[in-house]
Amino acid sequence: MKLFPFVATAAFFLLPTAACGQAADAPAAVASATADADPALWVVKDDDTTIYLFGTIHVLKPGLSWFDEAVKSAFDASDELVMEIVQPDDPSSVQALILRKGMSADGPTLTERLPEDKRADYAAVMTANGLPPAAFDRMDPWLAAMSLTMTSLTRLGYQPANGPEEVLTAAAKAAGKPITGLETVEQQFDYLDGLSAPAQMAMLESTIDETGEAGKLFADMVTDWSKGDDQGIAALMNDGLGDSPELERVMLTDRNARWAGWIAERMKQPGTVFVAVGAGHLAGENSVRADLAKRHLTATRIDY
Repeated sequence: MKLFPFVATAAFFLLPTAACGQAADAPAAVASATADADPALWVVKDDDTTIYLFGTIHVLKPGLSWFDEAVKSAFDASDELVMEIVQPDDPSSVQALILRKGMSADGPTLTERLPEDKRADYAAVMTANGLPPAAFDRMDPWLAAMSLTMTSLTRLGYQPANGPEEVLTAAAKAAGKPITGLETVEQQFDYLDGLSAPAQMAMLESTIDETGEAGKLFADMVTDWSKGDDQGIAALMNDGLGDSPELERVMLTDRNARWAGWIAERMKQPGTVFVAVGAGHLAGENSVRADLAKRHLTATRIDY
């Protein structure tokens, strides 16, 4: 079961960097050159409403030029920025949610909850990432999976500061554009905390198995995103979720349907909106675009 790409993108978007406070410091990422990227962009429109749909990768290395051409033009033409969530100004509020929804003060440790045949591998992966094997022992499996993934990618030079959400947020604030979240941080924590024990453990076991391939897996995902290859994104980010129907329903298909409903309602009001959500939500047969089609709304790809 390949869940690493899903866990990776969710982790960096939802967790503040301080969530992995015990992680080894990341090396400074230095861009030797700027590479052009042309991520996929779609538009849904009628006579008086235009909604752009832009898929994001929540973290990137420096040196990738994507906020230009059609993406920048669409953003500049928009009255409002809409994202999955709007990060709170106070990181301590997210830390409080982590403590309340992702940690267990008593009961079996995380290591004890792991299947016996995974414990040695888990300890080895933690050590390889500069972490004591018991560092996450009071975490729930979903949080440990995200924290371990976040640590491994940070060590490879990926940072939220280079990701589209932070860039778009800064641009919207500078331009005085309102920023709206489709969900709240607490809602997203509730989705993860509400997963069954087997689903949470599947996330962690997949992370243990795939962290060694983190560099290649994430680089492949960024390459597909940069080329605007939504089919490649769907295969990398979403196909593994099909092995866990619960994860697929809670974290992908149910949310996509709700967001499509939000877009359909917003189409009834005039104006121009720039919607930026994780690229996996706009790719594949169960995507937001597919749900919009069920509502007789067509998302047209913008070629550039």
